[in-house]
Amino acid sequence: MKGIEIKDFCLTKGSFRLKKINLAVHPQEIFVLLGKTGSGKTMLLESIAGFYQGCTGDIQIGGKSVMQIPIEQRKIGFVYQDYGLFPHMSVYENISYGLRMRRIDSKLIDRQVTEMAEHFSIAHLLKQYPATLSGGERQRTALARALVLNPDVLLLDEPFSALDPMTKAFIYEKLLRMQEECGCTTVMVTHSFQEAQMFGNRIGILSHGELKAVRRRENLFQQYDDEDINDFLGIERMHSDDKRRTFPYIENQFSEYYRAEGFAF
Repeated sequence: MKGIEIKDFCLTKGSFRLKKINLAVHPQEIFVLLGKTGSGKTMLLESIAGFYQGCTGDIQIGGKSVMQIPIEQRKIGFVYQDYGLFPHMSVYENISYGLRMRRIDSKLIDRQVTEMAEHFSIAHLLKQYPATLSGGERQRTALARALVLNPDVLLLDEPFSALDPMTKAFIYEKLLRMQEECGCTTVMVTHSFQEAQMFGNRIGILSHGELKAVRRRENLFQQYDDEDINDFLGIERMHSDDKRRTFPYIENQFSEYYRAEGFAF
């Protein structure tokens, strides 16, 4: 199992800069990145994947620097908010794409694609094309495509933001179970405090290109020294003194209902 270590990482893109990011993500951990729009969350994910040139510092996976390793050789699965499916390819072709690029035996590809499609309940859709799928079906296809490669690292960029609550609950369960089975280290970007607390072992908060804080999920709403973080999280000032009211661990409101209906979280 391989963790991620980011050391003094800096990247400038236009007028925006990631500033000296230092972070260790433990093997098999689900680490969540929170922050306002434009804080650098997606850029940091893409940096881990290897999308940019001209970076300084270091990114290691499994104790080895990947700064000079091409994207396709980093054993990383990446799922974007808009799914990133190839519209001219069927569900089967989308899921099998990375395996075919690795020139894996066709019989093994068939078996792995079928198993992954069955896990995400899309085996009946393998001959269909993305344009004919619902949002949830496209999301499951994108997750299957990323996980069929058995990645060391899974990167998720707001993967549930466009889904309705019932579909989210279904995919939550499937993703958590598969992540546990494959043992990959996961970094997920979200705007949802509830999703961050549901998924994240730990949660990092980005602001203006800086990693301002890292907390365990149960401590997310405890007081911070940084006023921007307190404002972002809605931690309110108490007028009687200069302390702040903190909030206990708040689980996703609809998860209790889905537990009662048989969903596992």
